Parts: sequence; C-alpha cells; structure tokens
Amino acid sequence: MRRRYTWHIFQSIEYSGEQAQIKLYNFLGYLMDNFTPSSNERNLISHIFRENEICRDTEWERYFCYKNIEVPEIYSGPHLTFPLTVEQAVWLVEAFRNKKQLHSRYVLQLLLETWKLLRLLPNINRVSTCHSKEITVCGDLHGQLEDLLLIFYKNGMPSLEKPYVFNGDFVDRGKDSIEILLILFSFLLVYPSDVYLNRGNHEDHIVNLRYGFTKEVLSKYKMHGKRILKLLQKIFSWLPLATVIDQKVLVLHGGISDTTDLNVLARVDRHNYISALRPPKKKNASSTGTSIDSDMEEDIWSSNRVFHRRASLTFPKPMGARNSFQNRSLQDFSDRIKVNREDSLESRRRRQSMFNPAVNTSEKETSVSFDSVNSDSARDEWKQILDLLWSDPMTQDGCIPNEVRGGGCYWGPDVTEDFLSRHNLQLLIRSHECKQDGYEFCHNRKVLTLFSASNYYDVGSNRGAYVKLGPDLVPYVIQYQASSMTRELTVRQSVGRTERSALKVLREQLFAHKSDLICAFRKFDSENTGLVSLNNWAFAVESVMHLDLPWRMMRSQLVTCKTSDGMIDYQDWFNQLAIKRPNTDHIDQSLLETLYRHRSTLETIFRIVDTDNSGFITIEDFRQTWKLLSVYLKMEITDEAISDLAITIDSNKDGSIDIDEFMEAFRLTDKKSRLERGRSMFMGTTSELTKLEGDPSVLAEIGREE
Repeated sequence: MRRRYTWHIFQSIEYSGEQAQIKLYNFLGYLMDNFTPSSNERNLISHIFRENEICRDTEWERYFCYKNIEVPEIYSGPHLTFPLTVEQAVWLVEAFRNKKQLHSRYVLQLLLETWKLLRLLPNINRVSTCHSKEITVCGDLHGQLEDLLLIFYKNGMPSLEKPYVFNGDFVDRGKDSIEILLILFSFLLVYPSDVYLNRGNHEDHIVNLRYGFTKEVLSKYKMHGKRILKLLQKIFSWLPLATVIDQKVLVLHGGISDTTDLNVLARVDRHNYISALRPPKKKNASSTGTSIDSDMEEDIWSSNRVFHRRASLTFPKPMGARNSFQNRSLQDFSDRIKVNREDSLESRRRRQSMFNPAVNTSEKETSVSFDSVNSDSARDEWKQILDLLWSDPMTQDGCIPNEVRGGGCYWGPDVTEDFLSRHNLQLLIRSHECKQDGYEFCHNRKVLTLFSASNYYDVGSNRGAYVKLGPDLVPYVIQYQASSMTRELTVRQSVGRTERSALKVLREQLFAHKSDLICAFRKFDSENTGLVSLNNWAFAVESVMHLDLPWRMMRSQLVTCKTSDGMIDYQDWFNQLAIKRPNTDHIDQSLLETLYRHRSTLETIFRIVDTDNSGFITIEDFRQTWKLLSVYLKMEITDEAISDLAITIDSNKDGSIDIDEFMEAFRLTDKKSRLERGRSMFMGTTSELTKLEGDPSVLAEIGREE
C-alpha cells in the first residue's frame, strides 16, 4: 500500500504539471487569437506560435548553415565527417559516456543530415523480422543517458543484425537529452533501414519549455543553442508517427482513440505539426517564400485566423472571447469569458478589414472562410495525431477525454479490440507512462506499455525495460535499473526511501496551497478553534489538492500535531511541515504563495518572454510576465507588488533579471526536486542520496531478465 500511494503521489504531480502546461499554451494561443497585432502582450508571446510557418527548404538550409563555425584546435571532443560511419557513431557513444561534448558545428551538421533523411520517411514505418530475426523496442528515455548506455551494453548497439525501434520521449526531465538525440540520429544515418524513431509527446518545443530540454541545450551550447533548438523543432515535426512490425505489431508513443485510423495517419502532412498541441496554421500561397522570422507575416496571418478553434484540450467547450476587446490588452481583461458569435464575427471582420479592405465581410462569406480554414478533415487529422501522442489505456470500456493529462483520451479494451480487428493487428506496443516494473500488459495482453527510463521519479522508484520481438512476435521483456545504489538497498529500504522522497514533494505542494487549505479547514471550524477532525481534514485537503490520494491513511506520515481526542491542529500542522524558505517578509504574501504554487508555469512564461534565449529579461518584461500569469490564474496582482519584487531581485540595479537566479531565490527547499531537474524527477532527502550525487559509477545492472 505504501508503494502504491507513493507511486500515486509521483504520477498525480507529474500529470498535473502536463495539464498545466497544455492549459497555459492554449491560454496563450487564445491571447494570440484575440489581441490586436500591435499589443505589447501579443508581441511577448507571438514568436512561439510562429514556429508553425512552412518555409522553403532552401531557407532552412541557409539559416542553419554550419560552414562558418570554426572548430578550435583545443577542442578535444569527437570529430565527425559525412557520410557518417559506424565507427564514428560508436566513438560518439564513448565520448558521451566520458562526459565529452560534441562541438556545435558537428551538432548542426548532424541535425541537418538527419532532417534531410527524415523528410524521405513515411508517417508509418514498416519493419520485418525476416532479415534480422529479432527487433528491439525501447520506450521513454527522457534524457537519461545511463539507461541508453545500459541497453546498448546488455543488448548491443544498433546494427544490420540488431535493429531498434525507439518509441519517443527521448528528451526532457533528464540532463542528457541532447546527447541521446545525437546518438540516435547518428545510428539512424548509419543504419537508415535498421533504426526507427517514433515521435513522442515531448518531441514538441512547447513542452520542452517547461520540462528542461530548452534550458539544457541553451546551457550546453550558449553561442549556437538557439539555432540548434530551431532546427530540432523542424526535426521533431518530421519524426515518423508509428512503426508496424511484420504487419501485426503496431508501435506508437501514446495510444489510440475510437476514431484512430491508420489510413488517415499514413497520409497526413506530419511536418505541419511543429507542436501537436495546436492545429497548424493555414497559409496563402503567396506567403510561401516568406522568411523564417517574419513578424509582419505573423501579424497578417493571425488576422485571418478563426476565433473558434479548440481553446482547451482539457475541456470540451472552447474558451470564448472576452466581453471587451477595444484595446485588446491585459488591462482590459476581466473575469467574464462569455460573448456571442455575432460579436466574435464582427470583431473578426474588423481585423480582416485592417489588412484586406477588399474582403467581402458579409456573414455568409465569413462563415465560408471559417469552414474552409477549419475543415472537418483538418481537425480530424490534428485530433488523430493528438490522440496518438497523448492517450492512455483504461480498464473500463469506452473512450473519454484524458482530463488528467489535459490532452488525448483514455481508451478501453473494447476500443483496442475494434482497432486491432479493423487493421488486422495482434498487439499494440506503447510507452508514455512510467511503470514500476518498466512494463505492463493490459487489455487482455493486447496492449503493452514499455518505459525505458529507470529510477524515473527517484532512485529505486522503478525499473526500466525494453522488449525483443522475434518472428513469432512473442514479446520478450528485459528489465534493468541503471544505478549502483539500488543494488545496496533491500526492498523495504527502497520503498522507504522512495516514500520519503514522494512525501517531501507532497509537503511542498501542501505548503504552497496554505491559504486555500486554511480556508477549507475553517469551513469545518465555525468556532475558529484551529481544530478539525481527521475526516474533515482529509476532505478539506482533497477538495483543494485534487490528487485523489488516501489522505486518511497517509495522516500518520503527514500530521503529527493531533490532540488527545484525535482532532488535528491545522495551524500547528503548517508549522510542522518544516518547509525551508528564504527571508521573504518584505514581499507581498499572496504574490509569494502564487510564486511557490506556480513556479513551473512562471518559469515557462519567462522562457517564452526571453525571445533571444539569453537567460535575462528586462524589468518591463518581468512585469508583463506577471500580468500574463495573473490573467491566466484569474487573480489580482498589483503593480506595486510586482515592482517591489522586481526591485528586490534586481540587486545590481542593471535593469535586467537573471531567470535562473530568480527561480533559485524562491525555492521552497535547499535542493531542487527531481520533478524540476536532474536525471530523474525527484530528489530524495536521505544521506545516501548525497552520497549518490558524488558517485559517478552508474550503469551497474540490477534486476532480473524474463
């Protein structure tokens, strides 16, 4: 039971973060659709939506030319020549094992060659076991290089005799995402008919803003990181969507829905989906020659964008326009979110007339334009890709929206049965979900979830696994854990240490919701005694946190301050959470709690506002970021409170704010949780973890094969 609720804590917090990221992106997309092109707020965020432009291939090759980048003589990392050889790919693996870094010239050259190859591949790869006898399938790696190296150690590197399918989510969360990509792309170039890469939901530049990959690339490649990231956006959009083995086994990242159709997926223009979280933009033929970073093109484009796109992947009803958009800025935003269709159409006509006075603005023709841009087939294509990347299986029959993650759906055994029957398949292999054993069968063993990032939440939290398929197509699963420390722990010690790590993160979450929790407790404390019963405590905590945890059972782990009659002193409870925090008495407390509670969302907006990826933003952009956050959270944050915070942070008075220093200054604990950094997601608190951080010996194998 302890292992189960520990796991539930980890997953609940992980999925709530994904949901928050999708909601934020759709909120920003809503602003893009409704603010006038000249507004300051729109200018802050417009660049992340410009990535969906479809430019000429020559534009990309010219923009990412590597030939003018010099490799200094003191460079001691690997050197690459093209066409790449297997020896060079192996050298690259060894170099990364020894903590070497590939020079940015070679990175760009490797990425360009990869992009050229990916453009030749179909949406759905077809693989056969008749030549190699055996195919290896790997799940999520999430930037954990030690897991990939251990897989290669146990199973061998990719070759003509050892083909691999890597099932997406190569990046984010871990610290070696770029190295994993470069290794996989190298082997893809050497063995294009034996290495297959499927796209995952984290191969998306919007998701990368929150989960670490963007920051990783910019920190490792300070001079050319922006170009590398931009080229990777293009590469991610060209990654194939699925792989079929022997016409019987389908490998895809997330899952399916009751409308998934491989025939539709086989013919979509996958490269249009730079981010799968938003439908691709439609462009007029006259704009195909526009440069990559054309601001004017973006403004004209958005003037023709329709109002009623799906504004939230979490909730079925789109967010409507605000009541008043005369000035179209954050100052005009109120909490009212209703407007009728006539107001939307009228507003849209006004924007169209600004750029094209000759447009016939009759309602009939406006409706035709709406339908032509958002045709049923285009939206169906987008939903197919969204479901493929974001969906999860469930035990009951049916197909429902995946409101836990905020995107995709949950699908049941009946949907699996129907899908496999329609496409004459016998097994679906997917990833996307961390499993304690590294894998899990469901739906009468017709769906196999495969996860290859071991120790994902914390050291010892889970095994990784990969699967081998021979001509009989019977899955042969190999499990492992890439950490020397797990060998030294008994099962009880491992569960105990993971539990402590999960509870530490949970206490941080509870502390960040202190105001809301106190309000919830006071509903059961009409006489203001400061006491509530265990039942009321559990009910109040769940009503605020929405984590679906067994709070009553966890009470002994979270609450020590109860009276002799079993009542809980909730004021004393907050004091005993013992969360360390900096001296912040001079900062508005509501602003501070907002910062604690929405750190990841705030940092994501900072990264978006930091258009030149310098790691610094101006004081004015800092204020605009907080205004965006306040509207997103539907809360009041005064200009005075924001100014006080800005002045506090800008210690050297140079008029700019270091994003990393700002986020570090308001961390609730001394060490970051693995949800935010490092090779896994959570940082433990025991002395053994400190010892682990200084121990370079990873890749020690533990576990069993079966």
